[in-house]
Amino acid sequence: MAGGNDLVKYMTEQLVQYMETPADERKQAKRSAKAAREPWLTRWFGWGPVSFILWWRGRDQRQR
Repeated sequence: MAGGNDLVKYMTEQLVQYMETPADERKQAKRSAKAAREPWLTRWFGWGPVSFILWWRGRDQRQR
């Protein structure tokens, strides 16, 4: 594991980078990262529940 000085140096660099970034840019980055995320159902349970829901909806429409 790296020494404590390396960790302090890394954390300081990250803090300075965060402080130098304008607030609008940080908010925009946060919004774009949130929009790019997968839906919670697939993140938590994978594609199984999604495929079941699609099958169930398709079954429902075929009966009509």
